[in-house]
Amino acid sequence: MSELYPLKFRPIFKEKLWGGQKIKTILGKDFGDLDNCGETWELSGVSGNVSEVSAGNLTGQKLSDLVSEFKGNLVGNVIYDKFGEEFPLLIKFIDAAKDLSIQVHPDDELAKKRHKGVGKSEMWYILQADKGSSLINGFAKDSNKEEYLENLKSGKLEELLNREDVKVGDVFYLPAGRVHTIGKGLLLAEIQQTSDFTYRIYDFDRVDKHGNKRELHTELALDAIDFSKPKYVKSAYDQVPNQTNSIVSTQYFTTNKLILNEKKQILRNELDCFKIYIGVGGSGKIGGEEIHLGEVILVPACMKSYFIEPNGELELLETYIEL
Repeated sequence: MSELYPLKFRPIFKEKLWGGQKIKTILGKDFGDLDNCGETWELSGVSGNVSEVSAGNLTGQKLSDLVSEFKGNLVGNVIYDKFGEEFPLLIKFIDAAKDLSIQVHPDDELAKKRHKGVGKSEMWYILQADKGSSLINGFAKDSNKEEYLENLKSGKLEELLNREDVKVGDVFYLPAGRVHTIGKGLLLAEIQQTSDFTYRIYDFDRVDKHGNKRELHTELALDAIDFSKPKYVKSAYDQVPNQTNSIVSTQYFTTNKLILNEKKQILRNELDCFKIYIGVGGSGKIGGEEIHLGEVILVPACMKSYFIEPNGELELLETYIEL
């Protein structure tokens, strides 16, 4: 059996109706012959889109095979006991040159009932924002099914929804059931449950390059939507250098922000889980493996001690699951 080490994976590039060029121009990733890249899946166990290791002795190995082989040594024993062979988080970068559809995701209960899968709660970290960029996050006031359907049918859905201006470093946590969309001009990192279930509510009457409108899921979405106004739409967090700054803590994942200008040792005697690091600024090394803006590293659970070394300054998102 090979030894585990901090793992990097080959991005999986997704051309989208709304995708742009920032994955290449800002994050430095070559998406080849695609006209655009709307999403790059950086760490994925989703069937048909499973990540492959890009460096080291395990190069070419699929994430699903690694979980099967290394089990708790890779993901943590408590994580393996709960999720089995399923890697529980999905990490993406998203470039919206145009607005995404207004959409909603089912929660665990509904996803299990309808799709025999898990729901999709997620968070966004804004990497870059064009001037005037915004996004939709939930309802502007408490609503209900009848009011929602009336506005949807009359083309006035957006009047019910909460639109937020956006700047670099903003964080939004979106639990399953929250109506949302990413607005044009935004580049972001997304952390989410391993799920690809999306109910498209409204798509601005767009057509694809073949002249076809995309499918809407009006009926499916109804049972998934939380019609209440969210208590919090943006996550406030500290940015203290060389400390762990908590951003989001949920049953699905915990995410912290690290801003480092000095070497930091990570000790994990109690946490029985992998850690994922997302480069959101600067460069450095994690356990000897280089990381730059737009790169993702998976540190296996068996590595209880390692160093993060900034090259000048390094900004990271650190995410894991606490059970």
